[in-house]
Amino acid sequence: MSYSRALPACAPGGIPAAGAPEVTRLGELAARLNGAPQARRPGTGTILSVEVLIGVPADGAARAALPLILKGVCDRAELEARGRPEIGSIRIAVRCQAPGELHAEDRRPARGAGDGERRGSILVYPFAESAVESVLRRNAAVSVLEGYGGLAIDVIDTDEESAVSSLVESLHSAGHRRIGFLSWEIPSGGRVGRRLSGFARGLEARGLAPNQDWILNAGAGTRVDPGRLALRAARAVTQSGVTAFVCADDDHAYPLIRGLQALGIRVPEDCSVTGFGGLEAPPGLPRASSARAALEHIGSSALTRMINRIMYPSSPPRKILVNAQPVPGGTIAPPRQP
Repeated sequence: MSYSRALPACAPGGIPAAGAPEVTRLGELAARLNGAPQARRPGTGTILSVEVLIGVPADGAARAALPLILKGVCDRAELEARGRPEIGSIRIAVRCQAPGELHAEDRRPARGAGDGERRGSILVYPFAESAVESVLRRNAAVSVLEGYGGLAIDVIDTDEESAVSSLVESLHSAGHRRIGFLSWEIPSGGRVGRRLSGFARGLEARGLAPNQDWILNAGAGTRVDPGRLALRAARAVTQSGVTAFVCADDDHAYPLIRGLQALGIRVPEDCSVTGFGGLEAPPGLPRASSARAALEHIGSSALTRMINRIMYPSSPPRKILVNAQPVPGGTIAPPRQP
């Protein structure tokens, strides 16, 4: 039994505008993937060929996640190749592909796949549903961090609702009862909608109800103005007694913190703030109390699910939610006493 690491990795520059630490980590992983086959044992078994198809994301935070996801895939492949006698070898290829350039008619086989191999694709980041449907027609597929409601596809994602509910619990334990929610987008669905659902669930579990006046967003068809959102949040603090805001994302939390401070409201002394994503704080701001996706675990779960999908193709599709990791910060404090 073997796990083959003679793999093509993302070409230099395949992740646009990646910072030096990201390039280094991707390079280290590529070197690991280009090593010799491992974990051989006597006997034969099914040869699995898995292509990790990465929709190159536009933002730096998402790009920085790629090495962790791939590391989880790589580590799990080694364990599965050693521990499952029905598997002869696992061969993995990595292809970086701009989401708009993967077309429905793209029927290329997975790189490195040969005759007689059983093939599958792990999709990382969103692609057009028509292109994903084409992938599903030619081989098994598992999606990471993105669901496709109209397709029968396995999905590995973060349990965002539970993570945000836990942040509400942290605020409640610190003494907060008047808690708002802030996002740049209207939380009508998707990630923001799931995080708002987790916020409401967290409040209700502690005998509180969401106050619609304290759920703030930029509004439909409106250009996001972080300063204006911060002003609305400041009014909720000074006029309605709100003592904390749960933000849908760290990218929303840090502009809020800066805006509140510019208006004379200290964080966390006058208002606590939480985020989501685990981003480093910008200069001059405290690190947001937050949560982040367990990316290595997600990559690991995707590889295991991919193997099961290839080996048992008739099994129903599953959505597997992986617990997020808490990120301690300095933006939660007990509410100020009047």
